[in-house]
Amino acid sequence: MSRIDESTPVSPSLEQLFGRQQVSRKLPVDKRVFYLTIQAVFNALFIGLIAKLLVSLIALITNFAFFGRFSIESSSPAGNHLGWFVIFIPVAGSLLVGLMARFGSKAIRGHGIPEAMEKIILEDSKIPPVITFLKPLSAAISIGTGGPFGAEGPIIATGGALGSLTGQAMHISPAERKIILTAGACAGMSAIFGSPLAAVLLAIELLLFEFSPRSIIPVALGCITGAGMHILLFDNNPVFSMPAIPVPSNSALIIYVILGVLIGIIASFVSRSVYAVEDLFEKLPIHWMWWPALGAIAVGITGYFAPRTMGVGYNNITDLLAGSLPLGMLLTLCFLKYISWVISLGSGTSGGTLAPLFTIGGASGALLGTAALHFFPSLDINLPTAALIGMAAMFSGASRAFLTSIVFALETTGQVNGLLPLLAACASAYFVSFFFMKGSIMTEKIKRRGVKTPDSYEPDVLQLTNVLKLVSDMPAGKVNLPYVYTTDDAGLAAEMMGKYSKDTLLVLDNKESRQSVGVITAAAILKYYSDQKNKNHVYDSPARTRKIMVHGRKLMMKMQRK
Repeated sequence: MSRIDESTPVSPSLEQLFGRQQVSRKLPVDKRVFYLTIQAVFNALFIGLIAKLLVSLIALITNFAFFGRFSIESSSPAGNHLGWFVIFIPVAGSLLVGLMARFGSKAIRGHGIPEAMEKIILEDSKIPPVITFLKPLSAAISIGTGGPFGAEGPIIATGGALGSLTGQAMHISPAERKIILTAGACAGMSAIFGSPLAAVLLAIELLLFEFSPRSIIPVALGCITGAGMHILLFDNNPVFSMPAIPVPSNSALIIYVILGVLIGIIASFVSRSVYAVEDLFEKLPIHWMWWPALGAIAVGITGYFAPRTMGVGYNNITDLLAGSLPLGMLLTLCFLKYISWVISLGSGTSGGTLAPLFTIGGASGALLGTAALHFFPSLDINLPTAALIGMAAMFSGASRAFLTSIVFALETTGQVNGLLPLLAACASAYFVSFFFMKGSIMTEKIKRRGVKTPDSYEPDVLQLTNVLKLVSDMPAGKVNLPYVYTTDDAGLAAEMMGKYSKDTLLVLDNKESRQSVGVITAAAILKYYSDQKNKNHVYDSPARTRKIMVHGRKLMMKMQRK
């Protein structure tokens, strides 16, 4: 560190100018956070009602489309007696969705979460108000006529749209609007599943791209309110009931790690296939308005042979977790549900990803567990546990929402003994997914449009460094400058440089003596930042360790080529 030999006092005539040019950071929690929290809770109350309305509307359309009756009682297309005519029901519903997208808003197409991520990153969290109405309506039509989706994706998108709408009405900053949008989206998830902690983690891992008191407090209280609405309007029992699972043995944990690796590979394939189907639809010589109807043909055909592949399918997840489904049904839910869902979602209809991934993952886990017990009967594994970790590991590998996957499985089943198997399997799937795909099922779509999302959340190295470490000698003629103190962090100095369009700041020792000790330059900040980042990528390892790492990379490259 370079310092000048003699301190130079600040000119008294410049003190007033300097006083206007010194910037300090606001506290992380203030009255604005209180106002945002009140708004998030208020929004969550409405989102809970919208969630109930959406579920009831899906049930109404399902009952009418497949059974010819007007009822909001929960029902599944699986019990219909329409014969081959059932093929036309999803097509009719998808035609309506295509028309709504064409003449209403194109934004109703897609998964829900990727679209919210794109609005947060590119458009200051502004979502068109019409989405608040059109998204749940289009989703209810799509799912109610047999679309193989869950209600959670649409309600997450709708909650985000409502949050964005109220944020725009209040004329708050883009950063605050992001918080309100995220709180609304995750309150929707909490209202559907009664899983507030998983919803908070979803916000951190997929929407907020940060963890700070300013953002997490409104989101958490919004999610708690959503969970309260779930208890009030739905039920206070776990969404997916299952028999009590045993405490896993050490040998069983090893098997669950292996299952997690295999599910992670499957998750990568599933994610890639969704976008491969989207690419195929992009090549069709017809308007995208007709694509959902074409995709619905696959839904109808698979639904004719396997009616349980149609609709929300939460009962399928419950049956998988009970460990009571025969092998033929496991194969159906694993392969035919996958075909139906990937073609329908790839066609651009209004749908979601969570429930289908849970179904496909749960069936995959149960199948792998069954195969393991068939060839090695002495293995100490539990089939309901295998289905549970398959469900969570599939979501962890496909979405890379690692913590969300674990906590969601625990909250929706109430199986505390599942914690260790879930942690083992989800970590394995999460790890493996990075070797088989660059993005995730949530980010690939927007990455193709040039929108980059964070892959990790790291502390700001500039905020961890005092200005004193980067001080250099005072150059001639550099006196009339904005200033920082030696105890300020380098991040604040960088903010001030941007604010005043300066590449150099004066550095004072403290507020009392206000003696100048030198300057801090943009070049010094940039070099320090680069040096700190390089420490994460440069390894000074012994020769034997380097040899092992080289062999490991070669092995991974061979796996990728296969």
